[in-house]
Amino acid sequence: MIRKNKPMIIAFLTPAVLCYAAVFLYPTLRTFIMSFFAVESVSTPVSAWTFNGLGNYIKIFTTAMFLQAMKNIARLWFWGGLGVMIIALVMAVALTGTVTPKLKALYRSVIYLPNVVSAVAMGTMWINYVYNSDYGLLHSVFAGIGFEKLSATLWTGPGTRFWSMLAAYSFGMIGYHMLIFMSGIEQIPKDFYEAAYLEGCNVWQRFKNVTLPFLRGVFRTNIVMWTVYTVGFFVWGQLFSPINLSNDTVAPMNYMYELVFGSSSSAITVRDTGAGAAIGVVMMLIVVTVFFTTNKIVANDDIET
Repeated sequence: MIRKNKPMIIAFLTPAVLCYAAVFLYPTLRTFIMSFFAVESVSTPVSAWTFNGLGNYIKIFTTAMFLQAMKNIARLWFWGGLGVMIIALVMAVALTGTVTPKLKALYRSVIYLPNVVSAVAMGTMWINYVYNSDYGLLHSVFAGIGFEKLSATLWTGPGTRFWSMLAAYSFGMIGYHMLIFMSGIEQIPKDFYEAAYLEGCNVWQRFKNVTLPFLRGVFRTNIVMWTVYTVGFFVWGQLFSPINLSNDTVAPMNYMYELVFGSSSSAITVRDTGAGAAIGVVMMLIVVTVFFTTNKIVANDDIET
């Protein structure tokens, strides 16, 4: 049967394969190759590339701004991921528990809503209406309960800017990861919960001994997706430091953008697309490493059936 339909299968698959090669494979290979050459601009012809070996990688890993950017996304990945996963899991468990289907649909939509709003709009709202030290939400709340020192805090100033950005970004990501947890919880057979209840297990014991073991594969998915979004972190850093790159908010993608497309910052004066390509390769390797590491830790036979 497959042999008879082989020409038709090839005919249908060929356009998809060509699109994949053109849209994903070719840019990836070109970026990887470019990372070993001195290239001034994206539009520089290949004939003008100068082989540089590992020079671009040495350059970025000896640049203070890039090292600070790596430190920032490491903190964002760990602290943001920890907070998002805990809150998303708690919400997912609560909404898949005793909540009625109508209320579940309502709460799920409301919590997921920040993911529908663009990052630019969401970041602008946080900066202007939550963190503003004159009329923002935090200022009004702390002033109303008598915490004058906190009400006067400059939430987007040096020292607090990173944590304010992390909180705002994490808030918008909770709904996305909550839905992934909910889909995993809803796949767990109810028989396991009933058996645990008959054995006298309380709510915490059922969660620890039934829910968590079945969610190992879901945790793997969430960690990989959180890593992908963290590596691609860009817009929020630009919004919280709109004029120049800041040590508090710079991420590798922000630094790469400045290198490749020109700089508005005094920290970078010369475009270097080759070094920008090296940053892209490093970010890709981080995602691949996390993917294979999580796959190693959570084997296929450990995932829920």
